[in-house]
Amino acid sequence: MSDIDAIRDRYLEQIDAASDGDALEEIRLATLGKKGEISLLLKTLGQMTPEERQEQGPKINGARQAVADALTNRKDAMETAALDAKLATEKLDLTLPAPSAPKGSIHPVSQVMDELAEIFADLGFSVATGPEIEDDWHNFTALNIPDTHPARAMHDTFYFPQTDDIGMPKLLRTHTSPVQIRTMMDVARQTEGAGEPIYIIAPGRTYRSDSDATHTPMFHQVEGLVIDKGIHMGHLKWTLETFLGAYFERDDIELRLRPSYFPFTEPSAEVDLGFSVENGRRIIGGDPHGPNGGWMELLGSGMVHPNVIRNCGLDPDVWQGFAFGCGIDRLAMLKYGMDDLRAFFDGDLRWADHYGFNALDVPTLSGGVGA
Repeated sequence: MSDIDAIRDRYLEQIDAASDGDALEEIRLATLGKKGEISLLLKTLGQMTPEERQEQGPKINGARQAVADALTNRKDAMETAALDAKLATEKLDLTLPAPSAPKGSIHPVSQVMDELAEIFADLGFSVATGPEIEDDWHNFTALNIPDTHPARAMHDTFYFPQTDDIGMPKLLRTHTSPVQIRTMMDVARQTEGAGEPIYIIAPGRTYRSDSDATHTPMFHQVEGLVIDKGIHMGHLKWTLETFLGAYFERDDIELRLRPSYFPFTEPSAEVDLGFSVENGRRIIGGDPHGPNGGWMELLGSGMVHPNVIRNCGLDPDVWQGFAFGCGIDRLAMLKYGMDDLRAFFDGDLRWADHYGFNALDVPTLSGGVGA
């Protein structure tokens, strides 16, 4: 017993005298480590008789527990003393600004989609969506696009080897017009052909085999559709003027409608947006007729062709409407000053930091859709 007590007391004195954590670790290994002195004493219990084990076991275990407790207490005391010293010498200036933390941003395309939804919601439109993998009927045939139309060619449309129920190939939609078709067909089905007014926009991704500074194989498009009674081209022009004025936040927006051809509208019109050049910069609005003014083609539009209305199960003698479509990426480029569409999809964080939007800058008409 005196030997075990002596070993215990010797190590307790060393623990009290330890100056740092490294010294404590050396003592722990020397006593409680795999080859430590007290650990070796514990191993001798197996060689003792039951009577010796009953006598010596509590003594050796008591010494082990005393050393372990002392090590823990001494380590806690050291850590507390180190923290007290740090608190006594270090100061934190709470008036300094907090360090900036990494943060993401809203992509300009997503921001513009939110702006469009806000503007058209104020005009009574709702947002409609549809599948990006389409069939020939919804993407072409229902839109009065003939079988020989160039848009159906492989060089312009991404086709899948799979086919639909009638053997026509599946494809990536080339525009969001199929959303208009699906919406009109849903209304015709729900009203058993009687019909009801439709006011929707259809923003989303579209796909065409094209790639340069202003075209990419995947791009974003928004289309609008109005189906109601007594609708005419005047309603279309007013809607576009109101939309573009709110989007560009200008009161002097001027449009020029040029006759054109689209299979799904009749009459059809290309819509040009007036601009002026001020201090070497092109500005949306101003006087497009002056020496520093001009026109840029922005979107296509027209009155929905009677065949399209009829294909969707509605009566074109009762229901008329207009439709328009524009590239969301192009709208973003014009408003926020980008000149290369390919940068939208490069994933360059420097570009995203420069052109991105704060997640809390939600577009509102009262606060400015470009906030």
